[in-house]
Amino acid sequence: MADDVQHRYITVNGVNLHVAEQGTGPLVLLLHGFPESWYSWRHQFGPLAAAGYRVVAPDQRGYARSDQPDDVQAYSLFHLAGDVIGLIDALGEQTAVLVGHDWGAPVAWVTAMLRPDVVRAVAGLSVPPVLPAGMTPPSVTRKSFGDGYYQVVFQQPGVADAMLAQDPATTFRRLLAGASGDSPSSDPPRPWIVPDQGTLLDVMPDPIRLPNWLTEDDIAAFVADYSRHGDRAFTGGLNWYRNIERNWELLAAFRGRRIEVPALYLAGDRDMVVGLRGVEATLNTVEQAAPRLWRALILPGCGHWTQQERPNEVNRELVDFLTWLSTTP
Repeated sequence: MADDVQHRYITVNGVNLHVAEQGTGPLVLLLHGFPESWYSWRHQFGPLAAAGYRVVAPDQRGYARSDQPDDVQAYSLFHLAGDVIGLIDALGEQTAVLVGHDWGAPVAWVTAMLRPDVVRAVAGLSVPPVLPAGMTPPSVTRKSFGDGYYQVVFQQPGVADAMLAQDPATTFRRLLAGASGDSPSSDPPRPWIVPDQGTLLDVMPDPIRLPNWLTEDDIAAFVADYSRHGDRAFTGGLNWYRNIERNWELLAAFRGRRIEVPALYLAGDRDMVVGLRGVEATLNTVEQAAPRLWRALILPGCGHWTQQERPNEVNRELVDFLTWLSTTP
């Protein structure tokens, strides 16, 4: 962890967002996923700042140190993209490059689709661009994977919330280790199906030992940031899932639009998200949605937590992408 990372709060659209930042230069906004925070990008701050960029990673609305609006409907993709645009403006910038992982990737892809005048370029990690609304709706995934599919289970308010918040340290340990490329359950990657009368954590048993990219200090950092929300520690993030179907209704007018800015896609071949479609179909999805795709790269042996599991490869690709972008008219 770089000592030069600075922390502060910025009010955007009536929501106090905690942000971590380092460096000067063109703005690169790093958008985390579920259940994560700014800390997910701990390995990216130093290298991107050293390459000449202003690196900012917010805790997105509902997560970690940021505010958690009570209204479930306050977590639509329009709200989330609005936070990104508002944050860029509040930082005194007119444009930014967006980099998103997991849920942060749909936010980045959709914001780039909606506001190419502000988003100079976009990089997505793990989740490909499923346009116009970012992620396949539960009405479709239920038919494909059944009522036990984790995103379907997450639709019921309060249930997953209580389970995940009961012991946050165990939750982070199991999810981070269990969805990684080091987990036996990710070979081959399979959809997360919650057993009858069970919970998501039953799919990911407590690891005997942590993978070498994850430490107890890392887990403690996530727990400390989430603890301020008590038994609602995970509710804000879960509310994002509870808007997936609604996002398709809200963004219906944008059906057929593509991402018209330069794009980069990185994912692991042991990532469950990639496993749902297969590598070839995943790459085809990216190519169809982002005609100005600079590169799409699948990392062998990498699981879901792309930038945490493979920081060196991710940093190299991001710096190369940004360097190329700086020389492109």
